[in-house]
Amino acid sequence: MADPEKPQADAHVPSSRSVAAKPFTVSEGHRQIRSFVLRQGRFTPAQQRAFDEQWSRFGIDYTGQPRDFDAIFGRNAPRVLEIGFGNGEALRFAAEHDPGRDLIGIEVHAPGVGRLLNALAAADASNVRVYHHDAVEVLSHEVADGSLDEVRIYFPDPWHKKRHNKRRLVQAPFAALLVRKLTPDGRLHLATDWHDYAEQMWDVLDATAGIVNRAGKRGSVERPPWRPQTHFETRGQKLGHGVWDLIYDRC
Repeated sequence: MADPEKPQADAHVPSSRSVAAKPFTVSEGHRQIRSFVLRQGRFTPAQQRAFDEQWSRFGIDYTGQPRDFDAIFGRNAPRVLEIGFGNGEALRFAAEHDPGRDLIGIEVHAPGVGRLLNALAAADASNVRVYHHDAVEVLSHEVADGSLDEVRIYFPDPWHKKRHNKRRLVQAPFAALLVRKLTPDGRLHLATDWHDYAEQMWDVLDATAGIVNRAGKRGSVERPPWRPQTHFETRGQKLGHGVWDLIYDRC
């Protein structure tokens, strides 16, 4: 019998998933540039079972059509989107501590999705739904303009080598897309442990129409209470990195 926690090289997302995940992309002219590389070989049988058993409860299959999220969640409530949720630590925290809001997570790495599905099932969470798909496509085709009270992007891949900076998720076209999706009093919250990436975030977001930095131009805030200290943050601190939380309000 296979060890349920031992990674299997040939593990796969179940066939019940109608659309395979695609990488986040950022636009450069007419080219689409990947913002990360999908890594294989760490998907465990336990994570596979999470897809098999929990996807119908917590997952949203991408269709390319506008979504009625009130119908999906069974209520009308403020809505938060987290892009690239990793292992789902922040979403799990929010599900428990912020039950009055509906939470949507997007992640393309199957192991992280599987871990979150297992955790949501164990907690009997009702206010979280998950996409295993490209964030740009979900935002462009399934999320209505002016419908998100908050967008969160915590510790996106820094692509720290200069020649790879163009792969970073936070680019001008993507920022403009995010702003369109925010409610009139919505906010954008980003966190990074790479100062060079924080600099790029400031460059992009300070120049983006429709939002203003809560801490002033090129400013950051202390970690707010709704963001738990994540695995990625702890790892960065061990490497001697600082952490920058950037909050931009719709204006």
